[in-house]
Amino acid sequence: MPIAKSLRIFATCCMVAGSIAAAPIAAQDWKPARNVDIVVASGAGGSSDRTARVVQRLLQANPAFPSISVTNRPGGGGTVAWSYLAQQPGDPHFIATFSPTMVTNNLLGVGKLNYTDFTPLSILLREYVLVTVNAESPITSGKALIERIRADPTALSFAFSAAPGNHNHIVIGMIFKAAGADPRQSKIVIQKSGGVGATAVMGGHIDVLVGAPANVLPHIAAGKLRAVGLSAPQRQAGSAAELPTLREQGIDAVFYSWRGFLGAKDLTPSQIAFWDAAFAKAVQGDDWKQDLAQNAWAEDLKSAAETRKHLDSEHALIGGMLGELGLLKR
Repeated sequence: MPIAKSLRIFATCCMVAGSIAAAPIAAQDWKPARNVDIVVASGAGGSSDRTARVVQRLLQANPAFPSISVTNRPGGGGTVAWSYLAQQPGDPHFIATFSPTMVTNNLLGVGKLNYTDFTPLSILLREYVLVTVNAESPITSGKALIERIRADPTALSFAFSAAPGNHNHIVIGMIFKAAGADPRQSKIVIQKSGGVGATAVMGGHIDVLVGAPANVLPHIAAGKLRAVGLSAPQRQAGSAAELPTLREQGIDAVFYSWRGFLGAKDLTPSQIAFWDAAFAKAVQGDDWKQDLAQNAWAEDLKSAAETRKHLDSEHALIGGMLGELGLLKR
């Protein structure tokens, strides 16, 4: 074989081998090419909105992002936002907030979409549920709440956001069970956000608010609302340090919501790897620690793979709890 031809064959083989070897490295180099939109599955002022805006600020410190926007798409207990995300298959420039509401919506038939229709990207935190009342309410403690429910399970109205059967509703069911009452007798009023619910309770339109502590801590400090009990196993640190737990008042109601982010369906491994690294970097600084303390959050970082495993177990766990509470259709 002529030497020139042999050299051409050798060079071609080297180029092919080089491109094959370089392919995995190039695949890992994905980063956003344009604005990233964080879609919030609730209205402004609620816990999902607060989580999104904290994460927006933390991610914007990462030079890999050209820009980041936050878009509220409330409605249907998150269904409107998640339906919008489902229309962006394969596009990693859209992510959406999500919580146990997605799981309960699916179990209760409120929405057809489930976490399996998306790319779970992360869980960042856990948030315990706080029961509050108007500061002038005769309900001064968890014990007083239990006694009121025992006397008449239909006497009080309970507000929460943003869909029936979610983590807030589960805590109400636990409280009713602790009172020996049927959870199905609870009078519930669904709100667009926790902020709207707080306004309703302060205005005397609703008796009890069940939701995220951060939505009401300023109102408690201002003397407009009263904390009845937190659904934590023990008292928490930070801004929640003074909140009594339901458990310490003899009420067996320990439960929490997790909050994280979903990507659209069919994201590539390199895109998922980018989001894993971005979220891990975002929660490394002191700013995040301050956000946790200020909002009464507990850190619970999970990668995309860990989030998917957690969702599989949560689906089974929450399904069993909803069945025990009589919230599932038979």
